[in-house]
Parts: sequence; C-alpha cells; structure tokens
Amino acid sequence: MKLFKALATVFCLAALCVLVVPTSSADDWNRETVVTFSGPVEVPGVGAQTLPAGTYVFKIVDSLSDRHIVQIFSQDKTHVFTTILAIPNYRLKTTDKTVITFSERPAGEPEALRAWFYPGRAWGEEFVYAKSRAVELAKETNQPVLETPIELTAAPIEALKTAPVEAVDPKGEPVELAKVVETPPAPAAEPVAAAEPVTVAAAEPVAEPLPKTASPLPLIALIGLLTIGAGFALSAFSKRGV
Repeated sequence: MKLFKALATVFCLAALCVLVVPTSSADDWNRETVVTFSGPVEVPGVGAQTLPAGTYVFKIVDSLSDRHIVQIFSQDKTHVFTTILAIPNYRLKTTDKTVITFSERPAGEPEALRAWFYPGRAWGEEFVYAKSRAVELAKETNQPVLETPIELTAAPIEALKTAPVEAVDPKGEPVELAKVVETPPAPAAEPVAAAEPVTVAAAEPVAEPLPKTASPLPLIALIGLLTIGAGFALSAFSKRGV
C-alpha cells in the first residue's frame, strides 16, 4: 500500500512538471506585428496597392536561408492585402521597438514601404518591388531599389521563393545588392600570440651497464676439489716415505 501511494505521488509530480513547462510564442516565429499608418502607404508584392491610413498586421509566412515572404493583413487578420518578397537586411544597432522605413517621395505622393525591422533583431526585411515599379521609384527617390523581373501581381508564394532579386539605380541600370542592403560586418580576427622560444637542455650521457659476470660458485667448487686432491696426494707420499 505504501509503495502504491509513493508511485502515485511521483506520477502526480511528473504530470505537474509537464503542465508547467513554458511554450514558445508563435509571435517569435512569424514576428506578428501590429502597425498603424498615419497616412497612405504604397506596398509592393502580390496585390500591390496603396493602403489607406489605418492599422495592419505584418507576418512572416515563409522563410528560406536568404529571403523571407511577408504578408500584410487587416487588423482583424481576416484579409490579406499583399504578399511581399523580401531579402534580409542588416542593421548595426538593434532597438526594442518595431522600425519601418520608407522611400521618400515627392510631396503629395504616398510613402513607399521599404523595410521592416522586428524588435531586438539585427536582421530585417528589405522589400522587393516589381521591376517596372522599382525603376520608377528609383528615379523618384534618386536611390537604388530592389526589384524582381517576375510579375508579382499574380505570383504564388512558391514562385516568390525562387524569384531572382536585383537592384536598379535611378538610371534604370542594375547595381550590386550591397548598395541597397547592409551585409553583416566581418568578425575581427583575433591576434595570434607569438610563440615563445623554447630551450631544450642537452641530454646527459647515460653510462651503459657492464655485462654481468658468471657466478663464482663453480670456481670455488673447483678449488675445493683441487685442495682435497692435493691432500690425498700428500698423504700417500708421506706413507711411502715411512
């Protein structure tokens, strides 16, 4: 009976431990962020359009090693306004708040969405426009803009995963992506300490051991026999002389 009570207690404690293990929030994975725009904003991607002032929800819906797919939802998350292709952009200093950047445009024109940085992350999302629109924005803003040659208005998410991404300058000429997105700084090489000289002492000569000699017992026995023989000989010689 005591054994049964002990086992029951252990089982209850184990069940309690399982129940109190914390679970990770889905927000950490999809970076769900509520954003409120005070004015109209032009957004790229599938279903690209100008969003009126209001509150929207940003989410990462899929990701690969070198790019992300972002969707912008209505505040109640029942409607997707656009699906945007993005590539990672690095910032040297992280912040504890959401940061969204825009491409400056002439007065009276809606701001064009450019990048989104999630709180506490050095990597953000630099948004990609359709090529024709990217060329126009580059001319209006006088700075390079990311573009893709595929038609974004009807591109499925699977097509966005492999779509080529380039950058175009205000003249409509392709430029390096590094002029639009920041790459992470190379880690500083640690100085290598010079090896200290090592002095090796000369080995002292070791005297080799002399070969071991034979045991002296046989010699002693031989001397003893000779002595006995000499004694007998002297005794016999003495008897003859008498």
